[in-house]
This record gives sequence, structure tokens and C-alpha cells, in this order.
Amino acid sequence: MDVDGTKSGVVSEEVQVESESLHSLKKDAVDVTISKSSENEDEAAEGDLEDDLKGIPSVVRSVVTLEDNPQEPCFTFRVVVLSIIFILPGAFLDTMNSYRTTSAAYSIFFVQICSYWVGKWLAKILPRKQIGIGKYKFSLNPGPWSIKENVLITLAAASGATGNQGTTPISLAEVYYKTKVNPAVAIFFMWCINFAGYAMSYIARNFLIYDPQFVWPRALMQTNLFNSMKSADLPNHQKQSSRRMKVFFMLIIGMTIWEFFPEYVFPMLSSLSFLCWVAPNNYTANFIGGGMGGMGFLNHSLDWANITSSVMLSPYWTICIQFAAFFFSCWVLIPAAKWGNMSSYKKGLMSNQLLTKNGTVYPSSDLIIYDEGAGKNGKVSFNEKAYQLNGPIYIGVQKAWNMFFDYAAFTSAISWIVLFGKNDIAKNFKKLKQRLFQNKNINLLYNDRLNKIQSHYEEVPVWWFAVLFLITLVIFITIFATNTMFIPWWTYFVAVGVSFIIIVPLAYLYAVSNFQLAIGTFDELLYGVMVQKLSTHKHPASASTYGALSGDLWYRAQYMLQDQKIGHYMHIPPKAVFLSQVLGQLIGVPMNYGTVRWVLDTKMDYLRGIAKDPLHQWTGQSLTSYNTNAVLYVLLGPTRFFSSGHNKVIPFGLLVGFFAPFVIYALYKLFPRMKFNLWNVTIFCSTMSTFYGNLSTGYATQFVVGTFSMYYLYNYKPRFWRNYNYLTAAAFDTGYNLAVLLIFIIFSSGKTMEMPNWWGNNAVSVERCFALGRS
Repeated sequence: MDVDGTKSGVVSEEVQVESESLHSLKKDAVDVTISKSSENEDEAAEGDLEDDLKGIPSVVRSVVTLEDNPQEPCFTFRVVVLSIIFILPGAFLDTMNSYRTTSAAYSIFFVQICSYWVGKWLAKILPRKQIGIGKYKFSLNPGPWSIKENVLITLAAASGATGNQGTTPISLAEVYYKTKVNPAVAIFFMWCINFAGYAMSYIARNFLIYDPQFVWPRALMQTNLFNSMKSADLPNHQKQSSRRMKVFFMLIIGMTIWEFFPEYVFPMLSSLSFLCWVAPNNYTANFIGGGMGGMGFLNHSLDWANITSSVMLSPYWTICIQFAAFFFSCWVLIPAAKWGNMSSYKKGLMSNQLLTKNGTVYPSSDLIIYDEGAGKNGKVSFNEKAYQLNGPIYIGVQKAWNMFFDYAAFTSAISWIVLFGKNDIAKNFKKLKQRLFQNKNINLLYNDRLNKIQSHYEEVPVWWFAVLFLITLVIFITIFATNTMFIPWWTYFVAVGVSFIIIVPLAYLYAVSNFQLAIGTFDELLYGVMVQKLSTHKHPASASTYGALSGDLWYRAQYMLQDQKIGHYMHIPPKAVFLSQVLGQLIGVPMNYGTVRWVLDTKMDYLRGIAKDPLHQWTGQSLTSYNTNAVLYVLLGPTRFFSSGHNKVIPFGLLVGFFAPFVIYALYKLFPRMKFNLWNVTIFCSTMSTFYGNLSTGYATQFVVGTFSMYYLYNYKPRFWRNYNYLTAAAFDTGYNLAVLLIFIIFSSGKTMEMPNWWGNNAVSVERCFALGRS
């Protein structure tokens, strides 16, 4: 199984980088903080570094090991075996979770840690025996366990031990419209939406992977954990690394124990509403201070689910923008809408449902007429009489501005990169042309140490990506031309075209800010616009089919790019990274579909509402939401929806989002010292699109934790930050996911065991906002 692609020559460079300094990164766009340089005098000056280290951001130098041994085992039999073992349960759990009210988490850090120790065990017990025919042989045990094997198993799990967006239209069609998709069609559709995203990643790979200025913060966190585990086995690093790993496991245990309190025993800790404690029966105080159905003013959370590791990974400017958007949306617009004259429609401010004129939930199911034979062909049509009877569809004003800013975020990403990222993209595009037309090694077109190390490995040929794309194209056209997945064949090319346009801007944003832009709402709108004048392809499952296709052309590309960056940091042969990601999909998708079939064959009555689940778990509530959106965008149509009330303003978000970056760019040129290039419109608009009607707690706590970690520790305690920040983030995520899994197994996997009510788990309101809880 030799796919390492190592070229002749040995790379074994011991680089001691004693720089404890975490100065501001070379470019503001990838600065980890709105930076104040550290005042520590023991930090090495930038000018003292070797030439091939100066181009690497200091935060990367402090985490990545700048040495490599190409002789280490990489893509081995052990990798394949452990990938299968760790992918199958993850694919099952993640798919099952989409149908349940509570879920069992499957953490990638669990795979990263466990596969390391299981791999070391296999290295001891497996026989050193060659298996195969002729020159096609591989060893069951090629020698000592390698951290590179650990990386590849983790990347395979990140690819396959997940859910699949393709399960949504398959389930929606069968649950609500009794249309069963052929199993072979379903599996190939699920494979292809992911593989097409992998193929599309090639477009952005050449711009965002090799250039060291694109740090990919989440990739750095996993790299830090990999290197910590690796260093614990090295004699010259053993003492310090062992201490760090002890801290890591202690933090996991501590977080696991702690999360039993806010998640089960003491849920009041998840939303500390100080105003409610002062005036628990005052509705106004409850609404302002409540974090569950209120504004969340002065509200904090001690539940890691509401904080997350993102505030220990994202640049500080990203954290500031997100908090500013939360502040404006929750603490300015919501009170303006509730007590001011922001909108003539006063109903449903804290609701994200479709409403009637008087504020009741719109009976959207009445708008569907099941045509004759619907049980076999799933054909439905719009019930015009029911629509005239119930009147136009309304949404609350908060939901309206959520949609407005959602559209604005999408278009702003395109104009933002044209204005602020054009120099980076143009510079890397020149290198891409040299690679393609002059057949140069792209790693050697960069002069940093990381690329020099990677230059000793063969790159993934362009034709690998091209063949993968062509295979998916043929399968997609076959599926859509035979109308087995509900959408017109030509919409596939629209999805590819949109992905081609957005993949670099959105991946650029994620690479520098750790912020992922969701595009689902735009996909649904676009599909609704495309089919609203057609008399066919109006099956409600068609919107989620297009959403799965178009969404994964971006989401899967992004995940592949992030994992390729991990491979770059860990000095993994690119071919091995690519094959591990493909392997993950080959293993995971059949399990995804098998889980769908098990759920639909055994829980269908619960999902359809024919029978009541005694455990209140198999609700399929996410399917219900998708079905509502399908009625809105496919049957009702965007034109009709946007023609009434404040809905008319929503589409203008597309224009506002596109032109807003031009205003910021003008300010940046006028006042360069103000760092307006960090005032990212896409992040602001996307955070403004978050719905806070159900949960507004945790956001202030995120800002506090982010300020402590990414500003104070980063600037004033750089040594401590370097040693423990990413490790702590990974430990807290792992501990939280482990706690949720244990809570699920102990209290929800069989008969649900609810926590008895007490002072910290009040039956009316766990945050003791009684007036809000009774309203």
C-alpha cells in the first residue's frame, strides 16, 4: 500500500524555533488578534529567523513541527482497518441524530485520541507479514506506529464518520409523500454529492493550502494535539509533552464531569439570567434578561455547548465582529421591534415559524394537494383555495431580518474577496499557471520551510480531481434525467456554476477567520426561483435535493481543504491525504443509508405522527422544518412570498450585501490605520442572520472567553497560550461530547429518565424567568 509518493532524498531537518513571540501576523487579514505586540523581552526578533521561516506566521511556527521523516509508515493496512472501525459508529450515530430530539455526539477528537493508542497496540500484536500477489503487496505490520497513520485515520473519519445531506430528501420524500427512492440511486447520490465537493476543492486548493499566510485555525488546533501526542513519545521532549498530555486528559475528565450539571442535573447553569433573579415575575425584566426566549441582556452561560471552542480558535477580530452583530441584533433591533415602530406586523417577534395575519401558526400542510397516485409518484400541487382562505404567509420581523442578512452575507463574500483578497488570489494564480503550464512543483514556488518539506512528496495529479468530477457528472445527469431525485437535470449545472464562483471567497474567509458561511437559505431561494414558472419538478423534496447537491459542493470542498491543510502541517503525502478522504466516504455512505433504512422501516409511524413515541425522541423535527421550507419555496414560490408585508424588503439583502464591502473598502483606503479591512461584512451579516428567539444565552460569555484567550493570553502570556490554548480547546470539546454521549446512553437510549424538578431545574423556567416561562 505504498501511496506515499516520496521522491528521492531525505528530509530530516531539526529546527529549533525558540521564538515565544506571537506577534501580529504578517497580514492583517490573517492576524489572530487586533494585535498589540507582546512586550516580553525574551522573544526572538523576526529578523533573527532563517529566511525560510520568515514567511510562516508566528502562530503556525509555534504549533507546527518543522521537521519530517519520509520513512515513517503512512497509508498502511492498519490505517484501513482502524478507519473502518472508527467510521462506522460515527456514520450511524450522526445519521440517527437527525431524526431524534436528543442526540449522541461522536467527536473527531475521540477518534484522534483513541486511534493513536489502538494503533500503538496493533503495532505490537500484528504479525510482520507481507500479503499480496506479485508486486502488489503490503505489510500487515510495517513497524512502529506512526503519527502519520494517526492523522490519516482521523482525516478518514472526518470524511466518513458523519451524516450526509442526501439523507434529507430521501427521508422527506418517503415520510411525507410516500415516495421511496431506489436504494442504488440513493447511495450513489449520497456518494456523488460529497465526491463532487472533493473534486471542486481543487479550485481553492491552489490558492489557500500552499500559501502559509492562510492558517486555517481549526486545522492548527488538531495539529497541536497530533504533535503533543507525538512529542510525548520522544525522549528529548517526553517530560514537557507528558505534562501537557496529563493536563489534556485532566481537562477532558473535568469537562465531562462538569457538563453533567448544565446538561442534566443543574440546567440553570446553562443560562444565568441575572435580571430574572432580581424580578422573576416581571415580564419586561424577564424578556430583557432571559436567555431562552428573551434578549439575553447581562446573561451568561456555564454550558460549553453555548460557548464552544471557536472562541479559542478564531482571530480576535472575528470574535469582536460576531459579538457586535449579536449586540445589534439582540440588544438593539429586538427591543426596537418589540416596543418601537420598526414594523407594522407585530406578531411572532420571537418565532421562526410561518404565520397568519393574526399571528397563529400557518397551516402550511393545507397548501398541498396530493395528486392521484401520489403514493407512487409523489406528485403534489399547490392548493390555491386553501391559500386564499388562510391569506398570505407572514413571518416575524426578527425572522425577516434574519433572511435579509442571510442573503446579504452570501453576496458580500464575493465582493469582499474582489476588494480585499484580489492581491493574494492573483499572486497564487500566477503560481497555479506555472504549475499547470510549466510543469513546476508548486511547493517549490513558495520559499517557506513547510513547502520545502512537502516538495519531497508527489502532488495529487490534476487528473485525479478531473476524473472524480467526471464520474459524478455522469451519475448525476443519469439520476436527474430519469427524474429519480426530483430536480431538473440542468439545475445541476447551475449548482456547479454557483459553487465555482463561491468556493474561493468562502474558503478564503474560513481559512483566515475560522468562520463558516451557511448557504442553505440562498440555495432554497435559488431553486424556488428556477422552478416557480415550471409545471413540473414541484415535488417538495426537490428543494432539499438541490440544497444537498449545491450545499455539499461547498461544504465538502471546505472540509477537504481543511483536512488537506492538516496534512500539509503534519507533512503527510498529498496522495495519502486524498485517498484517506475518499476511503472515508466509501465506508461511511453505505452506513448512512443503512441507518436511514433502519429508521424509516422501524420508526415511520412516529415520524409521520400516526403513533406517539413514548420516549418523545423520534420526532423528525428537522424533517418538518425542511418540509415547511419546501412548501414556502417550491409550492408557494419566492415571488408570491416576497409580495406581502415586510417580506418585500428581504430580497434587497442581496444588493445591500454586495455593495456594503465597497463602503468598507473606501473607509479602509481613507483611514488605513483604523484597520477597516478587518471589519468583515460577511461575518457581521451572517451573525445577524442567527435567530435568537429560542436561545440568546452564551454569546456574551463567548466574548468574555474569547477576549481572555485570544487577546489577553495571546498578547500577554504567549508562552502559556502556545502550550495550552489549542490543547484546552480540544480537551473541552472532547469532554463535552463525551458527556453528551454518556448522558444519552444513561438517560435517553432506552426509557427516558428525566431529571426531577428542583430549585436548579424549575418546571416553569430553568433560568427562573417565571413571567416569560408562563407567557
